[in-house]
Amino acid sequence: MTFEEARAQFPVLERFAYLNAGSNGPLPRAAVDAARARFERDLAEGRSGMAWVEEIREMRERIRSGIAAVLGTTAELVALTDSTTRGCQTVLAGLGLDAEDEIVTTDEEHFGLTGPLHASGARVVVAEANEEALLAAVTPRTRLIAVSHILWTTGRRLDLARLRQPGGPPLLVDGAQSAGAIPVDLAAADWYTVSAQKWLCSVDQSGALYVRDPERLRVKLPSMYAQLSHEVDGSFVPKDGARRFDAGWTGGPLLAGFAAALGVHPEWRYEGAAAAAARCRELLEPRVDVVTPPAHSTLVAFRPAGNPSELVATLGERGVVVREIPGRHLVRASCGWWTSDDDLRRLADGLTG
Repeated sequence: MTFEEARAQFPVLERFAYLNAGSNGPLPRAAVDAARARFERDLAEGRSGMAWVEEIREMRERIRSGIAAVLGTTAELVALTDSTTRGCQTVLAGLGLDAEDEIVTTDEEHFGLTGPLHASGARVVVAEANEEALLAAVTPRTRLIAVSHILWTTGRRLDLARLRQPGGPPLLVDGAQSAGAIPVDLAAADWYTVSAQKWLCSVDQSGALYVRDPERLRVKLPSMYAQLSHEVDGSFVPKDGARRFDAGWTGGPLLAGFAAALGVHPEWRYEGAAAAAARCRELLEPRVDVVTPPAHSTLVAFRPAGNPSELVATLGERGVVVREIPGRHLVRASCGWWTSDDDLRRLADGLTG
C-alpha cells in the first residue's frame, strides 16, 4: 500500500490537516461503510436469532485477535472494553484496594486514569512524571504503579521496564497514546489499556485491556460476558482468560466499524508516524518551544508565544486541527502515518502567518 493509497482511506484529510488523533483519529471510509452496512442489515432483518448472535460473537473474536496482534500478545489475554477508563476501572476494582494501600502515579495523567485511581479507596501518591521520582515514591504499602506509557500532555514516553522492578508493585499502563501509534512491548506491563478510537482510527466506544495473568485479578465488575455458567443467586464460573473482563454489550454496527478499522493500517505505520513526528518537530522548533523529547512519541507538544486557546481556534479556521492541553499553556499536534508534509507545513505556517 502506497502512502497516497493509505491516506486516501480518510476523507477528512481531503479538507483538513487533521492533527488530533490523540483525541480521536480520523475515521476511515471502510469503518463507516461497515457500520452502515450492519445498520442496514439489522434494519431489514432484525436483531435476533442464532445466526445474528453468532455474527456478533465472530466479530468480537476477530477484534480480539486484531488487538492482540497490535499488542504483540495472544487473544486469550485481551478483554474488549469501550475505553481506557473502563479498563482502568476493571483493574482497580479487581485489586480490591483500601485506605491502607498506596498507588503511585504521575502529575501528568489524564482523568481517565486518575479518576478511577482516586475512586479506588487507596491513597494516591502523585510523583513527578519521570522514572526516578516514581520509583522513589514506592513504599512497602505501594500496591500498584499506574502511569501512561506516553504522557498525553508532553508526549514523553516512560520507560516501563525501569518501573517494573523485580519484587516491586505491578504496573497498570494507560496505553491511550501508544497502542496503534508506536510498537508496544508488554514485557513490563501487568495490565495495558487501549483506546481504539485514537491511533487505531476506530469508531467511538471501542477499546481493550491486556491482562497478563487473568487468574490473579478478581472479576468485580462482571458483564454478561464474564460467565461460563451461572446460578440463579448470581454466583458464576468465570470464562477462561481475559474474556471474563469483557465490558458489556456492544452493538453490531460498532463492532463492524471496529473490525474494519483494524484492517486499514499499512505495515509501515509505525515508521511513517515516527517520521511524521520528526518532521513536525523540525518545522516547529524554529517557531515555538517544543516540549516533547525527540523520538519519544507521535505527539508533538509545544508552548506557543500567545494564548493557546486562541491559536487552536485560529488554526481551526484555517483547516488545521490540533488541540490545547488545558491549564498547561501547551498545544499538541498528533502525527499519524497518514500525516503529509503539506499537513505539517500548514501547521507551521499557521504559527507565523
